[in-house]
Amino acid sequence: MAKKPTNTVASEIRNKELGEIVSEKYLSYALSTIMSRSLPDARDGLKPVHRRVLFAMSQLQLKPENSPKKSARVVGDVIGKFHPHGDQSVYDALVRLAQDFSVRYPLIDGQGNFGNIDGDNAAAMRYTEARLTVVSQLLLEGLEENAVDFRPTYDGDSEEPIVMPANFPNLLANGSSGIAVGMATNIPPHNVAELCDALDHMIETPECEVKDLMKFVKGPDFPTGGTLAEDKAAIRQAYETGRGSMRVRAVWEVEKLKNDKWQIVVTEIPYQVAKSRLIEKIAELITTKKLPFLDDIIDESAEDVRVVLTPKNFGMEPELLMAQLYKFTDLETRFSLNMNVLDGGLTPRVMNLKEVLKCFIDHRQEVLVRRSQHRLEHINHRLEVLAGFLIAYLNIDEVIHIIRTEDEPKPVMMKKFKLTDVQTEAILNMRLRSLRKLEEFEIKREHSNLEKERDELTKLIGSTARQMTAIRKQVAHLKELFGPGTKLGKRRTKLGKAPDTTEVPLEALIEKEPITIICSEKGWIRAMKGYLEQDKIDGITYKEGDSHKFSLHAETTDKLVIFGTNGKFYTVGCDKLPAGRGFGEPIRLMIDLQNEADIVTIMKHDPERKLLVAADDGRGFIVPEKEILSQTKNGKQCLLVKESVEARVCTPVTGDSVAVIGENRKLLIFPLDQVPEMARGVGVILQRYNDGGLSDAKTFKLKDGLSFYSAGKERVETSLKAWRGERAQAGVLPPNGFPKSKKFNGI
Repeated sequence: MAKKPTNTVASEIRNKELGEIVSEKYLSYALSTIMSRSLPDARDGLKPVHRRVLFAMSQLQLKPENSPKKSARVVGDVIGKFHPHGDQSVYDALVRLAQDFSVRYPLIDGQGNFGNIDGDNAAAMRYTEARLTVVSQLLLEGLEENAVDFRPTYDGDSEEPIVMPANFPNLLANGSSGIAVGMATNIPPHNVAELCDALDHMIETPECEVKDLMKFVKGPDFPTGGTLAEDKAAIRQAYETGRGSMRVRAVWEVEKLKNDKWQIVVTEIPYQVAKSRLIEKIAELITTKKLPFLDDIIDESAEDVRVVLTPKNFGMEPELLMAQLYKFTDLETRFSLNMNVLDGGLTPRVMNLKEVLKCFIDHRQEVLVRRSQHRLEHINHRLEVLAGFLIAYLNIDEVIHIIRTEDEPKPVMMKKFKLTDVQTEAILNMRLRSLRKLEEFEIKREHSNLEKERDELTKLIGSTARQMTAIRKQVAHLKELFGPGTKLGKRRTKLGKAPDTTEVPLEALIEKEPITIICSEKGWIRAMKGYLEQDKIDGITYKEGDSHKFSLHAETTDKLVIFGTNGKFYTVGCDKLPAGRGFGEPIRLMIDLQNEADIVTIMKHDPERKLLVAADDGRGFIVPEKEILSQTKNGKQCLLVKESVEARVCTPVTGDSVAVIGENRKLLIFPLDQVPEMARGVGVILQRYNDGGLSDAKTFKLKDGLSFYSAGKERVETSLKAWRGERAQAGVLPPNGFPKSKKFNGI
């Protein structure tokens, strides 16, 4: 009978809580994302995929002076040797490093279609070619001189660098962005010449602070230019904390046209804004009339950006037009700075400006020492060989005799002339032509030079001060390559002032025209051009079953205030009112006035005015008109009313007295100072009623008398002693001839 096999798998089964397993696996995933994908190394400013692309291209000898190779070849080497991910993701990373509108100092010289600022994608990798740039060469400088550590690739077949030697401050020069698990990074590009000045100052004065470095680093320098319109204090705080935001605006100019006309030409747009989508968005806002002050937008761009904006009103200020465009479009964006990087390639943390520059200096110091030690080892080896050569020349006849006669000349020579194994091997491998007398002098000269270089390297390795001096020379050379006088090094982003935070008045952007506003009983509103006379207003026709209710003169730049029986104030721009043709539009389409509510009054907004508001339960108060403007269709609640109570009165405050009449036809007059001023509330009792409620109220000057309309004529009652009293009293019957409607306007 066959032996039953044992279950080896079962012995490996371990009991664990699901939550513990998920926690472990998720933590592993998070660490992998943070360290191997999303966050750049503070030393070279590269993510693993970018580092592997550059390393693969260096192995392909794609130097700036050599011919480029197909991008597909590069991508193939990257995913085959170093980066086992999708080819498209690797190609996307390669493309970005070649886009001069995405990267301030491109690391790859791309040949072919690598996309454009409109947001169009690059051509397929089989059509494009690539090679390294001078900047990439600086990042790779010293890679073959033991400048950095290497680690095995994912399959163990070869090795790849953990970090680049980075003789270029790539992290701040080109910036970086990425989203990891639970954290993100977003670093803007900067000007290398400014960074070099800051590095030099930091080496000279290690105890300096961020504010001192900001004398050199003025702010980001984006590849697409633009204007940095941010307060210096906000920029300083961002650099000191490693977090903040900076406002970037488009660059524009005014072009004068014939007949006092003009147009705005945008020549630079903010960083990471796709021009085509920006134009589409502005065109959509023009179509939907959300930019009523702009007439048209035309893209006349070729190699340079040229976007033409045509205003509707040539009498307005271009600055005010652009202020509104900044507000509603991506002609102004905010770049959120978050300098979250890998410290030493291991620990993610947010650094300030000084810490990032310190990481670069420390890395350059380590690379310098390692390259010096590597060079010193080669020099010592060469000196050892040269010393053996000199011994051989001094004893040339004996050396030749030993080589010719001995079967094993190596041990004999080592014993005879006290040579090392290295020296003996070098002598035995020496060519016959090197036995010339002239060669001896060359060896002595080389030996002398190498001894001097060895002494210098020994002093350099043992002295921090010498190391810092050497780094300062490297930084100075870097500034020569990318100084402000060079095409690539010239600052592109202009340094502007923080914009005024005060709101641009709408009337400054809208063409000022007189209008007459008409509103019917059923709430249909329209704006007729010009100031209509009363006879023309009376002749206006309405829908069947509808009639006139409100009319007033205003201008297109004014705001219309609507007070509802629900105690809310609504605000509508007069320029947004429907034209006078037809019967207009229902006002409820413009404001969220409930069906059960009605309109108490409509008036032109005056921020210097005060209003008396009151409900039909006799309660009311005074509200400043500057407090009632609403920013939304939902309105702003001012007078708080109960379910069975409605707002009844909203009238401008003038004079020193208040006249209130109730539905019980009793009139009360009392001093205005007895009514409190509030922004919101129920109010105080103006007049008491046994039955009914408030019918109307108004304010007036006591010495001028109380005016009211009766039978279409205005009457003024000057003898008011019988009706004068205190607030919250009941009042007495009005004077003879007071309108039966119990309204002061007689309607």
